[in-house]
Amino acid sequence: MALYGFTRYKERNLAEVKRWRDMYKNVPKSQQKLVEKTIGYTRKLNTVEHLFEDNDRIAADIVRHGLEFYDIPRKELDEFIKDMQKEKKGPDRTSVVQGMKHFVRDWSEEGLFEREDAFKCILDNLAKMDRSEDKPIRVLAPGAGAGRLGYEIDALGGFEVTINEWSMYMNLVHRYAVQIASPNSLSYYPYIDWWSHQATTSDMQRAVHFPDWIPSASRVVMVEGDFTTLFSDSESGSYDVIVSLFFIDTARNLMAYLENIHRLLKPGGTWINLGPLLYGTGPWLQLSLDEIVKVSEALGFEFDVDEAGPDVCGTPTAGEGLDGKVRSLYVPYAQNPKGLSRNAYDAQFWRATKR
Repeated sequence: MALYGFTRYKERNLAEVKRWRDMYKNVPKSQQKLVEKTIGYTRKLNTVEHLFEDNDRIAADIVRHGLEFYDIPRKELDEFIKDMQKEKKGPDRTSVVQGMKHFVRDWSEEGLFEREDAFKCILDNLAKMDRSEDKPIRVLAPGAGAGRLGYEIDALGGFEVTINEWSMYMNLVHRYAVQIASPNSLSYYPYIDWWSHQATTSDMQRAVHFPDWIPSASRVVMVEGDFTTLFSDSESGSYDVIVSLFFIDTARNLMAYLENIHRLLKPGGTWINLGPLLYGTGPWLQLSLDEIVKVSEALGFEFDVDEAGPDVCGTPTAGEGLDGKVRSLYVPYAQNPKGLSRNAYDAQFWRATKR
């Protein structure tokens, strides 16, 4: 379905432009005349239509690379699309758009303000660990998204990094981003699909260049699939560190995530978490922060309590039973830095040891 979605990027987004054009027709002619004279609204629609076509070149290249990487014949994809169309199953526009916006968050200079504090928090905690290239620390990062954090962990040296992601939309974006050979060689227009909260039209229509960094050939291993079922019993107790960044609230069954994190860690292993508690559609249970702490402790985790230090992130989160075990860090997310709205979280950080 993900490849299907990317093949229909242009079709689905130009249909949205057509809807905007049709809505504009409801504006009385006299008012349209003034709008056209002063700001050229039709020209704005035409420009955005062309920029969607530019973005579609990236989407098409993602499909090309995906077919090549996964060794899928184009004919097989075309037949799949025909079957989906017969069953009247359309592509998922939202997942495609959100996936491509991660070129900004993960792989552009513009996304640095979102990554900077969050990544620093995690990387500082890892950097202080004793390690060597001969005896690397095994790190697992589930919910890797478009993959940037795993490569930054690897760049610290002395880590053997495995990243895991379930979404094939994200996996296609990640696989595409890391095979690009030249920094900032591609352009994407990430803000043209959302016209609210725009300060200027030129800001809305601006390009973002990516990737801002080309990871060196590394030992990062990408494992695709469901975190709760993908790792076998033979891998129990095999990781020194598990890093969950913006991950645990994506669970259908949060308990399955917590139990699996505990299972995969070695005795004495470290769980580093940073993220919000924004539960998605249809979670089986929704725990408050203090409940997550209590359940995690019952599973066998001991939360670190830090007073100060370069690896301490944010400020202690207030609440009964939290007792300095978790800390709040302001983290922007999926935000247009030149827009008129702000989307951010008091992301919750903790470091816990498996006992």
